[in-house]
Amino acid sequence: MPSLGVHRRARETPVTVPLPCVLIMSPPSRAHVLDRATKIRLCSGRTTWSTEPVEALGLRSIVMTDGPHGVRRTTTDAAIIAADPATCFPTAAGLGATWDRDLLVEVGEAIGREAAAHGVSVVLGPGANIKRHPLGGRNFEYLAEDPLLTGELAASLIEGTQRTGVGTSLKHFVANNQESMRMVVDVVVDERALREIYLAGFERAIRRAQPWTVMCAYNRLNGTYCSDDRRLLTSILRDEWGFEGVVVTDWGAANDRVQGIRAGLDLEMPGNEGANDPVIAAALETGELVDSDLDTVVDRLIHLIARGNRAVDGSAADSPGPDDAMFDRHHELACRAAAESAVLLTNDGVLPLDASGTIAVLGGFATEPRFQGAGSSQVTPTRVDTLLDAVRNRVGAAGRIMHAQGYDPVDDVSRDDLIDEAVLVARAAEVAIAIVGLPSTYESEGFDREHLRLPDEHHRLVRAVCDVNPNTVVVLANGAPVQLPWVDRPRAVLDAYLGGQGGGTGLARVLFGDVDPGGRLAETFPLRQDDHGSDAWFPGTGRQVQYRESIHVGYRWFDTVDSPVLFPFGHGMSYTTFEYADLEATTSATSVVVTNTGDRAGTEVVQLYVRRPDSQINRAAQELKAFAKIRLEPRESVTVTLELDDRAFAHWDVRRNRWSVEPGPAQIAVGSSSRDIRLVTTIDVSGDRPEPTASDAGPAAPTSAADLRDDARFAALLEHPIPAPDDVEPFDRNSTLAEVSVTGLGRGLRAGAIKAARRQLGDMDEVTAKFIDRMMGEAPMRSMVLLGGGRLSWVNLDRMIAAMNAARRVSGLRRRVLRRR
Repeated sequence: MPSLGVHRRARETPVTVPLPCVLIMSPPSRAHVLDRATKIRLCSGRTTWSTEPVEALGLRSIVMTDGPHGVRRTTTDAAIIAADPATCFPTAAGLGATWDRDLLVEVGEAIGREAAAHGVSVVLGPGANIKRHPLGGRNFEYLAEDPLLTGELAASLIEGTQRTGVGTSLKHFVANNQESMRMVVDVVVDERALREIYLAGFERAIRRAQPWTVMCAYNRLNGTYCSDDRRLLTSILRDEWGFEGVVVTDWGAANDRVQGIRAGLDLEMPGNEGANDPVIAAALETGELVDSDLDTVVDRLIHLIARGNRAVDGSAADSPGPDDAMFDRHHELACRAAAESAVLLTNDGVLPLDASGTIAVLGGFATEPRFQGAGSSQVTPTRVDTLLDAVRNRVGAAGRIMHAQGYDPVDDVSRDDLIDEAVLVARAAEVAIAIVGLPSTYESEGFDREHLRLPDEHHRLVRAVCDVNPNTVVVLANGAPVQLPWVDRPRAVLDAYLGGQGGGTGLARVLFGDVDPGGRLAETFPLRQDDHGSDAWFPGTGRQVQYRESIHVGYRWFDTVDSPVLFPFGHGMSYTTFEYADLEATTSATSVVVTNTGDRAGTEVVQLYVRRPDSQINRAAQELKAFAKIRLEPRESVTVTLELDDRAFAHWDVRRNRWSVEPGPAQIAVGSSSRDIRLVTTIDVSGDRPEPTASDAGPAAPTSAADLRDDARFAALLEHPIPAPDDVEPFDRNSTLAEVSVTGLGRGLRAGAIKAARRQLGDMDEVTAKFIDRMMGEAPMRSMVLLGGGRLSWVNLDRMIAAMNAARRVSGLRRRVLRRR
């Protein structure tokens, strides 16, 4: 869509937010030149990270590797080990807080260049799952709690990476919003929530940027594994949205390989010595699968592999890898991204700091920073800027810098001596900077967080330092919201998220005012965990999780039930102030004049929310529908034009199975956060459907968490009875290793799987060990074949399952006999 006109005033700069579109051309079929055995072999990987080559067409295998915030190119097939050095950018939680499309294009481009130099053709990222609950263990890998913000920023990362000729993998499709039981859990969600919240970010990113691949999630969606779901992978993804790339499994996510091919699942990863090749061949012989289905998959794979060959030709194929000059440029970009990620939560004027006097830098993270998340996304950084070194470099000879550890950066153990030392240092300083946050043992892929609290020693440090130094600044290093019971005590609180390898330098630039704090929260910070509408149903019970809050996720929930929050969605302070004026709105665009009224250059994120207070439909109080990040010099004004697409006023019409617009008045609310609305105007919206009836409207919007406990209400949202969770027994291929551990054979299998994983990975830290132990308990039995590297066949797995079921039947018979006695 072309940008609308911008009327320029004296000293004004036009800003507009475009809506690009992508034209995709389908390649001609080449599957017919291959024999059936070759076609079958292409449907799964060759190794953990590479595809099969297509020798008949002169195509080499291509490498895919993790990379949501940096290239994790490993040199062996072990899944979680140290990788070759690459630039570690802020994790998605920080990149999401930038609200900066242009910056994310730059970051994506840098990741793509390093990937090509490392011989990588497809980067496995970005993640576009919604932050349904702040305890989600992998929230640091996701961008926002809002689908529009998620989709726009994911599209920018994809666009930047694919400019370099390297592909991306948008993940994890879909509703992978927790780590607990992630490989088998059934997500029970109503259609409106699925369309408006969980699919919408993926849809926006795909329509805008067309990633080469989409990665299907482990979990089930309303009873069907995502890898088997034809409606999801074909009807919605391809037929509705026009996606023409490859659908790849998350590693080990294939459930029924034949059903997967019919559903639209192309590539099974990782390689497992062709464990499913005989299954596919047998299905072709019996007619359960037809050759045209296989050819469709193979054509898409050939196209991907050909593109992947071009991605690395002339770069990594002929060079040893990225050079120092590239790493230097990208490190500076990482520092800039870290500064743009930093969210100034509170400030009574102490920031920005003077680069003089005596400054205390306190906390174990100041010298051993927590700068990225734990799990499969861990990048081996090319260097790491610590906060202590960055502050020293910034201050130089103009001031005196002191440091005390305050707490152990890894273990949450009580150390009075460390606290006492920090108090002495803080008391002797003019300003104290205390950095606290979440160790990797608190948040990681593989397990969800247990609570919103920081480690006790971090809380102790903040309180003790505030007691002796009235000029205390607290810096947070965390991948998701935390509780701050002392929030009113420091003079400023700055959330650095997980700022990547340039986090220390980026923070110093913000603390001393070299740059304006550019971040705004992409998620709500609640006062308490149970304030979230989703809390009572997170992470569910065993194999099922019910999304009873429906569309009311994040700020939608808090604003609809009028609940107080610690910090609202979109919040973030600047070192200057901004004035909003002259709001003009239509159904296609809104313009507003924003003026920097301070004496410093500054950054603002202009946010547009749509409200339908008179709607007959169950709606959230307001929804983000457009945004723009602007930078203004002192006293400068700018006219910001925010374009609205055809979804701005639409809801998913379950009865008609399409997007519909309800006619009537709509409020356009513009401001600097969801709770800081500066201007509101009302426009009239023309609908494409008649006034809703009672059956169209569905249950009313919730007024409190008590409404969500009504089973009848949730059944009405689902339009069918609430399904019962699966029975644990009898065991099958999707029984978890923990579930079968009630048998002697099952206990042995689980112990053997943990031992094998630890032997493969070698020495590992505490969090990796915890991740492996949890994964080995919650992995389904089929993972022993899919992730076993050919060591176990389906036939032998089924024999073991039959033996365990027989053992349980004998055990049950014995119990019944004993009870009769």
